[in-house]
Amino acid sequence: MRLVLVEPHDWVLPRHCAQMHSLSSLLSRRWVRPQPRGTTGLIAMAEPGTGTGHAWGAAAPRSWTLDPSGDWYYWWISIMVLPILYNWIILICRSCFPDLQEQHVVLWLSLDYLCDTLYLLDIAVRLHTGFLEDGILVQDHGRIRLRYLHSPSFPWDMAAVLPTDLLYLRLGLGVPAVRANRCLRVPRLFEAFDRRETRTAHPNAFRVAKLMLYVFIAIHWHGCLYFALSARLGLGADTWVCPNASRPGFSRPLRQYLHSFYFSTLILTTVGDTPEPQREEEFLFVTAGFLLAVLGFATITGSISSVISNMNAADAAFYPNPEPVRCYLRAQGASGRLVRRVARWHQHLQMQRKLPAERAVLQHLPRGLQAEVAASVHLPSLRRVGLFQSWERSVLQQLVLRLQPQVFGPGEFVCRRGDVGHEMYFVREGQLAVVAEDGVTQLAVLGEGLYFGEISLINIKGNTSGNRRTANIMSIGYSDLFCLSKEDLAEVLAEFPSARAMMEAKGRELLLRMGKLDVHAEAAAAAVAQEAECRAQALETALEGLQIQAARLLAQLESSAFKLALRVEHLECQLRRRQPAGGAGLMKKLRTRTVL
Repeated sequence: MRLVLVEPHDWVLPRHCAQMHSLSSLLSRRWVRPQPRGTTGLIAMAEPGTGTGHAWGAAAPRSWTLDPSGDWYYWWISIMVLPILYNWIILICRSCFPDLQEQHVVLWLSLDYLCDTLYLLDIAVRLHTGFLEDGILVQDHGRIRLRYLHSPSFPWDMAAVLPTDLLYLRLGLGVPAVRANRCLRVPRLFEAFDRRETRTAHPNAFRVAKLMLYVFIAIHWHGCLYFALSARLGLGADTWVCPNASRPGFSRPLRQYLHSFYFSTLILTTVGDTPEPQREEEFLFVTAGFLLAVLGFATITGSISSVISNMNAADAAFYPNPEPVRCYLRAQGASGRLVRRVARWHQHLQMQRKLPAERAVLQHLPRGLQAEVAASVHLPSLRRVGLFQSWERSVLQQLVLRLQPQVFGPGEFVCRRGDVGHEMYFVREGQLAVVAEDGVTQLAVLGEGLYFGEISLINIKGNTSGNRRTANIMSIGYSDLFCLSKEDLAEVLAEFPSARAMMEAKGRELLLRMGKLDVHAEAAAAAVAQEAECRAQALETALEGLQIQAARLLAQLESSAFKLALRVEHLECQLRRRQPAGGAGLMKKLRTRTVL
């Protein structure tokens, strides 16, 4: 939390000014800290004009503003779920079960006024919750209050805290229905659920739990209304209504509630036999329950199907769908061994949670945020690559955006000797073998942190293999690699010449060990390059000389033209003095001759 002190005005006594400045410096040294980004969302500041005229040591009044996307606001609306659910669940139960209300009056009154206190605090929170305007959080309390007072939610919030409890003085404490206006805060409940759904790591499970909560509340209300109707018609009057206290156990409110809840569950789910209604009120109640059950079934079916489709869409976004490949292989009559290899490859991706399409998943993010996310995920792996250990972080951040994850199965060749190289690879996980031409004999094993294929991408003078692969690389098991294309590597190295020099030095050293670097050809290429550089410098020098000569000639031409203009003006003045009359025609002829 950051405290900002307002400077005193000029008319304050000097002694007070000195004291306030000393207090300000003390607080700035001890308490002023930068607010962590995205941690709390609570912004505290002093009210404008409150730092004037106070004695030394007087605490300046402070105000606070909540960020609607911060953690403080999120946890507060999570707390507000409790009083809202309390009123929606307990209030109807106390109204329909008089014995429950009478046995625990003190408890209910305590919980009621605790919920009312939270409701009033929530209004205060709404009066200090900022809003975004042009992407900037508005912290002006006057504008925040004015916006909330003119919002559609303000009348409902005020109606929910009206003191309807005063009706207890006339109706008595046995009528908790006077607090029915407390249920008007249900939009706040929906807001809290929406925030929770966007923050939870398991949104589909949360949607199912939320749906089950709605189903429970619906059955709970239906059961309470069923008992109220039974009490009105007479408990135990027929087989449809709730039994009276003459039956064992039904004198307790808990047994009465459980029977009502069970009966309502049978009606709303239509899965069990219920007693046939005997009266008109009973028929109407059962019919309304069946209609509610139809609506509930449609809602539940739609919600569950939505959850399943969202899960399938999430899997499709992360992992490739194997069905099109299977259908293609079957249509083309591929061997069963190849079909099984493809199936095992897809199964490995899902079991090990490998994401080959990272760019498609992150493409909706801004480029800066993409780089930050990719760096947080892949930068530790790149740091383990020996080539990149001495590279700057800025180079790696540009490089990590261009990496393409690839997964190779057992026995699959990553590259073969003699192939034209268009990519280089970094081993992130797994082991690969450098094999001989027979494809069996292993010459070397490449593990985590190693790389290969860079020689065919870098134009090293004297490389006898050109841009061809120099070895056969085969995956021993499942190998997780980073692939970098030639174009992407060229873009990064063009921006960072030092990294290019380091990579060329590494490639030259490797070619020397392999005996594929022609030193004489490299020296000849270096000599040719030096000669071309010398010629280019000579041409640049000659061009500079020509430019200097052209500039001199232009300056001489401008000087000559200026001198000629001065001479003509001098001659005109002499002619005016010698021939006052008729000199105009002569001057005109003179000008014409000068122009010609």
